Amino acid sequence: MKKKIKISVGDIEQSARRFVGTWRKVERGEPVASQEYLTFDNLDTLLRVLTPTRWTLLRLLRREGPLSVRALSKSLSRDYKNVHRDIQELESVGLVTRHKDGRVLVPWDIVVAEVRLEAA
Repeated sequence: MKKKIKISVGDIEQSARRFVGTWRKVERGEPVASQEYLTFDNLDTLLRVLTPTRWTLLRLLRREGPLSVRALSKSLSRDYKNVHRDIQELESVGLVTRHKDGRVLVPWDIVVAEVRLEAA
């Protein structure tokens, strides 16, 4: 089964409604598909965290598999310090994780980003 995360812009009330809806389905015994969400408060924050450069980094990690930050910076022809900062930011929101040996990886097969105009 492919691991999927949905990225969106929203507020705490939307997250709470989604949680309550899922909880009610579980109480009724209805099947509930497992879904991971990453919700940003606003579009500005989403775009600050998920820059085009970071999307490139995510795609490379997904394609190549776990890599060290040094190997990533070399593959991307980018400064180590900047790649390290990008990895820290992506790790803080859960889009990358680390192996015990320090290599980073993207645990997701599919990343869906959705921004509704009224939420932006």
